[in-house]
Amino acid sequence: MSYINKTLTFESDKIYYTDDYSTFEVMMGWEGSLMSASAAYVCEGGGDILEIGFGMGMSAGYIQSHSISSHTIIENHPQIITKAQEWASGKSNVTVITGSWYDVKDSLSTYDGLFYDTYGDEHTTHFSSSLSSLMKAGGKATWWNNNPSNNDIFNVPNLTWQEIKINPPSNSYYNNNIYYLPKKEF
Repeated sequence: MSYINKTLTFESDKIYYTDDYSTFEVMMGWEGSLMSASAAYVCEGGGDILEIGFGMGMSAGYIQSHSISSHTIIENHPQIITKAQEWASGKSNVTVITGSWYDVKDSLSTYDGLFYDTYGDEHTTHFSSSLSSLMKAGGKATWWNNNPSNNDIFNVPNLTWQEIKINPPSNSYYNNNIYYLPKKEF
């Protein structure tokens, strides 16, 4: 069963699901400083921002705290789509697109900033080959880096890395004291 068919549980500090007697965290509150750093990077030049994956809405809130023109959010999980739409209500510069980013990528514009943070994305392998078609010259992109190193899993050329010291609680997806934020300028 794919991730978008899982029933998620929402708590104040995490989103998770249970499968075959195991718990899998989708996102947790401790990621706040990483979401803030990601948003700060992709919003450095202002303009039009694309966020792929809404999660708990932390990065969306940080993106909105910057001077930007537009904020497009793509989300595919039905339960999180509802939360993204509720969050976006009344925000005139926010557009929520439902479905897979990969399925809608050819109908998208180009962006000054892009933040990619998905869970269970069946199209992750297409991210790097799609990235340049989504970005304006001078645009900045980053993504959730699940590797506890500056290993470029997407094979995006000319990356730089920002090391961020963190202290995550025990979880099923990231248990290192340093996070390597990838930075790509186009």
